[in-house]
Amino acid sequence: MSQANEPMSFLQFKRSQPRPNYGSVSSGTVRSRVYLAMAAFTIVFAVIGGRLVQLAQMEDVPTQEFMSAQDAVAATRPDLLDRNGEILATDIKTASVYAEPRKILDVEETLEGLGSVFPELNNDAMRKRLSSRAGFIWLKREITPAQQQAIHRLGLPGIGFLWEKQRFYPGGPIAAHVVGSVNIDNQGIAGMEKYVDDAWLKDLQKLGFAQGRAIEPVKLSIDLRAQHIVRDEVQKGIQQYHAIAGVGIILDVHTGEVVAMASLPDYDPNNRGEALQPDRMNRATGGTFEMGSVFKGFTTANALASGKVTMYDSFDATRPIRAGGRTISDFHGKKRILSVPEIFIYSSNIGTAKMMLATGIEAQKQFLAELGFTTRMITELPENAAPQLPKRWGELAAITISFGHGISVTPMQTAVAAAALVNGGRYIPPTFLPRTAEEADKLSKRVLTEKVSQAIRYLYRLNVLTGSGKRADVPGYLVGGKTGTAEKVENGRYNPNKRRNSFLSAFPMDDPRYVVLVVLDEPKPEKEGMAATAGLNTAPMVGNIIRRVAPMLGVMPRPTTEGTQTIEISY
Repeated sequence: MSQANEPMSFLQFKRSQPRPNYGSVSSGTVRSRVYLAMAAFTIVFAVIGGRLVQLAQMEDVPTQEFMSAQDAVAATRPDLLDRNGEILATDIKTASVYAEPRKILDVEETLEGLGSVFPELNNDAMRKRLSSRAGFIWLKREITPAQQQAIHRLGLPGIGFLWEKQRFYPGGPIAAHVVGSVNIDNQGIAGMEKYVDDAWLKDLQKLGFAQGRAIEPVKLSIDLRAQHIVRDEVQKGIQQYHAIAGVGIILDVHTGEVVAMASLPDYDPNNRGEALQPDRMNRATGGTFEMGSVFKGFTTANALASGKVTMYDSFDATRPIRAGGRTISDFHGKKRILSVPEIFIYSSNIGTAKMMLATGIEAQKQFLAELGFTTRMITELPENAAPQLPKRWGELAAITISFGHGISVTPMQTAVAAAALVNGGRYIPPTFLPRTAEEADKLSKRVLTEKVSQAIRYLYRLNVLTGSGKRADVPGYLVGGKTGTAEKVENGRYNPNKRRNSFLSAFPMDDPRYVVLVVLDEPKPEKEGMAATAGLNTAPMVGNIIRRVAPMLGVMPRPTTEGTQTIEISY
């Protein structure tokens, strides 16, 4: 059989078939299309991935504004404590609500939701802010837990909360002008709060060492128990004598520590808005006033210290004196020659002026400067007013200054100067921080001899026993002091119907521990037909303070025969 007749195998048949014609597309073209499709898919996935990364960054990486806000609210302040460890100011956590406008999906829905909790936010200004591309804006600071829960339930995209530190004052207004207050960013703006910031806390915060860390508490010299009593008695006095304002101070005469200081009307530092009202100012260190006859103690001390006047001298107070076209007379004049003790207990303007003239104007200026009356007093508090001195310190000015007119000083300056008169003659700068007797000795300067200081203590005690300060006496405590009444100046003239009364005291006068000063602004008669002198209002207020506060401060009464609590002097 020939090969032509043999059957063909499958392979032979496949090779023998002609190739079909599918067109002119080459294999290279097909591969290009495959690669192009792969590239397209790669690009699409890259775009999607990039967007996801962007969204992740928006969600996880906070903006600079957010980070700044977070750092600010995380800053910690130290607790402020009284001298016995009682908390005067502390931090508590509170929520604040914020928005990140670029994450908000529906501005109108967000605005409506926020307005349901905070109606004041539902306005065009807020709509504009929420429609911006800002990274962070505050909506409401220091909200209540109920408000936070209400916002949280709305589930609004782009709305969140930050926990921040809010300052809390457990005692409310009790020590407002000492402790001070902070702004909404927890930064000190008044009182010891501002002192702490300026002294070291600002620097600590800048270095990042006050972020969420516990800071050592700051202890003050204030005794919260005494502070409560002083504020309470001043408040009662304002009400009882229908005054417009009042001040109360307790000062340790051996260390210069301010144990209590109240100025009313005051404010609750938990309510910042109250602190901005003009009548809530700190009158104790931030207000200057003519202090009236309490200055006679300083004039007498200067006269005795000069050696030109002794306790056994007398001055003619029979007739008024003329100076600079003015007539100087006595309120209740005895119209006779008065001894130095009589001039003091009868509060004679004529006798005091003559003692000053015997001492000399320059000696007066120098002594008042040594007592801190001619310059601004520096304390830890930022509220320290400068004294108002006469433009021309001539004879008339010197005479009126001798009995507390023509010069305006702060009540704190008056209390600190009085401490120097009774503590043995050492001027000690005041402080609102704890200070030991040894530390005070290093800061003190001698302005009087012990002998003169002892004489002033005798006069103070004598005035409470037989003079205008009788209503300040507290059996067992040897209280001494001097009343002061100063007419207020209106339109350049003294108004006899408006006065500022004060009582400057110390106890116990045989070995003084504390100065107590009370001032009432525009007191009225307690009852119709009564007078409104310092002896009738501020003197009993001081007595009430000493009666309540002395045992707390460790000063126990000493039983003595009523009316014979005198002190011995060797002059």
